[in-house]
Amino acid sequence: MSTDDRLSPLPVEPEAHDIGVLVGYDDSEHAVQALHFAAVLALRAHSRLTVVSAYTVPPMVYPNMASLPPVPEKEARELATRQILDSAEAHLRGYPGEVVLRAVEGDAAGVLVELSSRATMSVVGARGRGGFLGRLLGSVSAALPAHSHCPTIVVPKSYVVPGGTGPERFASEGGIAPVVLGIDGTPPRELTEVALKVAADAGAPLHLLLVLPPLETWMASAQAMVPDKEILERRRDELAEEIRREALALTEATPGVTVTAGVEIGDPAGRLAEHSRTAQLTIVSTRGHGRMVSALLGSVSRGLLERAEGPVMVVPAPDHVRHAPRRPR
Repeated sequence: MSTDDRLSPLPVEPEAHDIGVLVGYDDSEHAVQALHFAAVLALRAHSRLTVVSAYTVPPMVYPNMASLPPVPEKEARELATRQILDSAEAHLRGYPGEVVLRAVEGDAAGVLVELSSRATMSVVGARGRGGFLGRLLGSVSAALPAHSHCPTIVVPKSYVVPGGTGPERFASEGGIAPVVLGIDGTPPRELTEVALKVAADAGAPLHLLLVLPPLETWMASAQAMVPDKEILERRRDELAEEIRREALALTEATPGVTVTAGVEIGDPAGRLAEHSRTAQLTIVSTRGHGRMVSALLGSVSRGLLERAEGPVMVVPAPDHVRHAPRRPR
């Protein structure tokens, strides 16, 4: 494990994902869970792990010289951040991969969103102390999936960090639990590529899941053409055959990854949340082509993040990445 000067600026390599797996850390229980998850992920992908803690320096007004603190506010914030990163380093004791620990001045959500343009993946906990990860789906864990330039994983509070201090703590368990990809039709190439790589790195099967909203949701709109139950079930069977063929093609094109598919009728966010209980990872896009995932971090992806019982990855839509602003050089 390597550690660089924690208060120096992150080096910029334009066009390169030099940060690797990015994780936000604030020393809360949820941040520790996210840190371990990110470490396992980075080791699987043979990628650098970059741990970032953000701090802000509020403007201070002192009525007289006597009220000046003995240590300037900026120095005090930097010292506190160093101590937070010391905690992260302790939790990573025995980690065999490359690690970079960084303190960055700025708003936590803004820092992570900006740095995500240089990361292959970003990871946060569901909640934290308020500096990095505020309330449930607070400023960072809601803002980062919606605005990140790379796939973002939100780690739930149910994630269990193994004990010990050796490298075995970070070994990939893999196993037969699938990676679940929520789709609303034929998924974009960029989305399937991310899901296939995650499944391949984990040695897991990939399951494509399409959820059709039930009849009640169609009836909620006065202008909607409401199909009867038989038509809806026929449509489900047609879609099941379409994505079964897609799954077969992906299996043939991706050695080492078995791809399966299924179509269910129900509340999309609810069904995906149910699958998250047993999935290694549940993946959705920030938006889809229809009713599955709507606007930027729309109803399904937001609902899933709020109700999931396992890790959730939100992948930015291709046009979001394409128009991502560049860091100033």
